[in-house]
Amino acid sequence: MSTDALLVLADGQVFEGEAIGSVPSDGVTTGEAVFNTVLSGYQEVLTDPSYAGQVIAFTYPHIGNYGVNPTDEEAAVPHCSGIIVRDLAERPSSWRSAEALEHFLVRHGIPGVTGIDTRRLTRHLRDSGAMPCAFGTAAESDLLAAAQAAAPTDGQDFVSRVTTKESYTRGEGRYRVVAYDFGIKETMLRHLADMATVTVVPASTPADQVLALAPDGVFLSNGPGDPAALPGISAEIARLVGQVPIFGICLGHQLLATALGGSTFKLPFGHHGGNHPVQRLSTGQVEITSQNHNYAVVEGSVPTADVTHLNLNDGVIEGIRSRDAGAFSVQYHPEAGPGPHDARYLFDEFRLVMDEGGAT
Repeated sequence: MSTDALLVLADGQVFEGEAIGSVPSDGVTTGEAVFNTVLSGYQEVLTDPSYAGQVIAFTYPHIGNYGVNPTDEEAAVPHCSGIIVRDLAERPSSWRSAEALEHFLVRHGIPGVTGIDTRRLTRHLRDSGAMPCAFGTAAESDLLAAAQAAAPTDGQDFVSRVTTKESYTRGEGRYRVVAYDFGIKETMLRHLADMATVTVVPASTPADQVLALAPDGVFLSNGPGDPAALPGISAEIARLVGQVPIFGICLGHQLLATALGGSTFKLPFGHHGGNHPVQRLSTGQVEITSQNHNYAVVEGSVPTADVTHLNLNDGVIEGIRSRDAGAFSVQYHPEAGPGPHDARYLFDEFRLVMDEGGAT
């Protein structure tokens, strides 16, 4: 039997729906509401650690129709606060399906709400920006109070919540790569492991310990939250610049830019989806990219780096390359396949930079 639930935004907007997943005892779940425009890949989205502290609203109306399976998980457990959908499929249909999405949510303790007018919600977030929300079976007044008391992602360190506690190794390739885990995705590790022996280290690992491993390159992963809340990590990355080749993705891109003297800002509603056009400036080629981030690099704030990629939707910087060191990064996710493989060349570029020892 379905249970009525409400979604209430911090600005007072109310949406009616039904509770799904793991319903908390007090009937209240909070987080920052953002929308994602992917047409498929909901399991990869749910298990992306970059969503820590956020409630994901899917713009595609039918979610869960092909179930879930262990192969498509980007992390061992989801770190998002919850999900919002228009229509949750009760009977998945796919030969790869191991369980229904509803079961997956319950098993991992993730609450959600279905039956929401996600078109109206998306338009509101697009116009008003991402904001805290509360949803569940509690009274509307309690949900509104919870939403208004909830903190946005600004200034918060979510990386410490999702990073690995101990180092571990993947792959047996000829290169030696140290990968900082700010919320690293399994697909990134698979690509790196195809060419390197990868030592994954916690986000708090000092630069000296990384260099002591004698890596051919350092990888800066994706991750959640505000890069400005991570000054210690940026300082350690700055100590690595010029010492070893560096490749960053998403939060890793923002942290590299910060380490090079740049600054970041919060986008109104972020980039979350699998259909963002990005232009590679060196060739003029347009790549169809997967994106998941709320923050971006301020234009002109990194004088020692060249801009290599731009988002064609809003002109946001999508890639930089240092002029003084073998360090480069992109804001989008080249390990994903929406194009389907438009940006995989970036892993080859990382290999070439390592071959050159970081020379520019």
